[in-house]
Amino acid sequence: MKKVLKVFLIVLGSLLLLAVMGGLIGWSYVKSTFLDFEDEYVEKKDFQEITVDGYTFLDRNGNGKLDIFEDDRRSSNERVEDALSQMTIEEKIHLLKGSGLASAMGRVEPGEGIPGAVGTIVPTPRLGLPTIYLSDGPAGLRIEPTREGEDRTYYCTAFPIGTLLASTWNTDLVEGMGSAMGNEALEYGLDVILGPGANIHRHPFCGRNFEYYSEDPVLTGYIGAAMVNGIESNGVGTSVKHFVANNQETNRNYNDVIVSERAMREIYLKGFEILVKESQPWTIMSSYNKVNGTYTSESRELLTDVLRDDWRFEGLVMSDWFGGSDAPAMIGAGNDLLEPGTKKQWNALIDAREDGSLTIGEIDTSVRRILKLIIQSRKMQNYQYGNNPDLKAHAEIIRQSASEGMVLLKNENTLPLQNAKSVALLGVTSYDFIAGGTGSGDVNEAYAVSLEEGLKNAEYEINTTAKNIFESHRMANLEEFQKPEGIKAMFTPYTPPQVVYTVEELDRIASEADLAIITIGRNAGEGGDRVEVDDFLLSSIEQEMIENTCRIFHKASKHVIVVMNIGGVIETSSWKAQPDAILLAWQGGQEGGNSVADILSGKVNPSGKLPMTFPVNLDDHASNKNFPQDGEPMNVMDMIFGGEVESEEDMVRNRDYTIYEEGIYVGYRYFDKAKLDVSYPFGYGLSYTDFEYGDLNVTEENDTINVLVTVQNTGDQAGKEVVQVYVSKPNSIVDRPEQELKAFVKTKALAPKETQEIVFLIPVSELRYWDEDKPGWILESGTYSIRIGASSRDIRFALEVDLLEEND
Repeated sequence: MKKVLKVFLIVLGSLLLLAVMGGLIGWSYVKSTFLDFEDEYVEKKDFQEITVDGYTFLDRNGNGKLDIFEDDRRSSNERVEDALSQMTIEEKIHLLKGSGLASAMGRVEPGEGIPGAVGTIVPTPRLGLPTIYLSDGPAGLRIEPTREGEDRTYYCTAFPIGTLLASTWNTDLVEGMGSAMGNEALEYGLDVILGPGANIHRHPFCGRNFEYYSEDPVLTGYIGAAMVNGIESNGVGTSVKHFVANNQETNRNYNDVIVSERAMREIYLKGFEILVKESQPWTIMSSYNKVNGTYTSESRELLTDVLRDDWRFEGLVMSDWFGGSDAPAMIGAGNDLLEPGTKKQWNALIDAREDGSLTIGEIDTSVRRILKLIIQSRKMQNYQYGNNPDLKAHAEIIRQSASEGMVLLKNENTLPLQNAKSVALLGVTSYDFIAGGTGSGDVNEAYAVSLEEGLKNAEYEINTTAKNIFESHRMANLEEFQKPEGIKAMFTPYTPPQVVYTVEELDRIASEADLAIITIGRNAGEGGDRVEVDDFLLSSIEQEMIENTCRIFHKASKHVIVVMNIGGVIETSSWKAQPDAILLAWQGGQEGGNSVADILSGKVNPSGKLPMTFPVNLDDHASNKNFPQDGEPMNVMDMIFGGEVESEEDMVRNRDYTIYEEGIYVGYRYFDKAKLDVSYPFGYGLSYTDFEYGDLNVTEENDTINVLVTVQNTGDQAGKEVVQVYVSKPNSIVDRPEQELKAFVKTKALAPKETQEIVFLIPVSELRYWDEDKPGWILESGTYSIRIGASSRDIRFALEVDLLEEND
């Protein structure tokens, strides 16, 4: 009977969604039937002014006097306490949840709100507290580009994906890009960007890896903090997500992560810890999944003991959309804001307050945190946004940012291009470049530059024979070349069929063009994980295309370049020997084609480095036996109506629960420990110039390890280098990785023969491991090796330093 009911609800919910999206059911009906929120909670927008001591303020509550919460000369805490003291219990409970399903789908009445904004913090009209608008945004804002009754557009910039940003290893650049994104939010009237994502690349199949930064928590933490600091410099908040261990999309709402405390502390929590301490984001978003049997959004241990007590996080925690199971338990644990907010949650909070299971103290604690965000928002400063961000300037920023995060994996006297004007573009993605992933990381941008357009802009000629073959293929498969739109676009990757070239066609193309560029594309995102066949592995068509193209062009003494327009790791070991050059372009946002052309032409010297390892085989990952392999898509109705398996007997491994048996051995930590060959190591990337390291000096003083090293550009082109510091503990008495990244820096653009001195200050406390028996952080006495490298497998120098245990 339960299964029949569930099927009925799925069908009913799907029909409801389609009816609403198609306009067959009005939003007033949806609100009254499913939400039933009170009309009295409509934002108050007209205020009288009050002049006090020569300063002008808004009389938000209309009482004819200046209240403390209205006075921006007072401290944030004073203003929060004053507003809290004036709220009724009903207003407090109302503030604990968003405005409901309509906002979750970005739907508002014409002329009201911000169409496409995915959620809100509701207004408190009696006090004049404003609506706070939340927008998806890991790679740019996601709002509707057109509005009913208006003849203008509201496009947003599609920024490079998170994995590309991590590949820059450049915190200054990422902070600058975050500043541009935050400015765009400010000018469109948005108050909080739901990003960045800070989950670890535990396995290459995670569908949302493109949103996340790295397999390493240190790189994740510092790149994420730079993004937060950039965005929030505009007075716009961020929501760092998904806290924590949300490392698969398969059954993400109900999956139970079984993980050791040490792995949590050293791997999955560590990036968030760095991010909190380096940037103090306005909000953190709890994840859908459970950790060791408890939903993260209901875990007081995670949300209060670790996040607030250990790390001193000062902001609020919001749920992921429809996340969690027990609304009062979420508030009690420290999940302050329930998004998008449902009638069921509202009623549960009211009932819990009445029966005493949710105390007024717990309610006030969460309301204080929400009020703090409202008070510090630009809405409370009466900022008049103009809806006119400088999209052209932002496009220039992302063009440069994207090129700096692209990674040159191979170059055999091929790049930068010399004396080549006619380029044969092969593969569908050369003409249909992928700007980013799907889901909440998608953006409604005005345009996206393909590789074809980028090369034309750089004044290269595009071979017409290859282009005509592509066009004929596209026309023969028009339906499959239709990109998903609307709600479908959020959860459906765009995967048009690959073009097939005959040997005769390639012979003709090789006779006409100076070189060939093959683009390999992959699109993934929210709602499903990737698979091995025709995704991680090249398809048979792609393998044949590379093999035949390389054979025919090499026979004509012409080069072949492979460009990888992908969001996550694919297998490269079996085919990388064939082409002359390989550029990992990632997905560079709307200017991606121009950014690739800048590198190929030599306008930009590549300086990206890998933020994860490219393995030889998928099974080389220790996590592979404990990760879903079938790419099961998400059921949207499960998210709304519930889909948790209640019986342990019915639970499926790697779907309903996932055991992190590999512990701390994620990414390079495992490959190094197991002494496995890799295709491309963590931290790897080539340049058009060469760098030499020298003058390494390591000292320890005042609980800080001081590392000094010089880097010289020994080549003949200006370029940037990423200097990486790894620490190893030889002869450790505990099981530890062979080495761990502890610091990094990207040099400035060094002219030929120019030298830069780099100084790292590494707290000794960062060399500790988590002792599960204590439990707590322990510094092991003894000798540590401080290693300076150009990648995890290219260590240039190493010096030792002796440290004493903290209580020695």
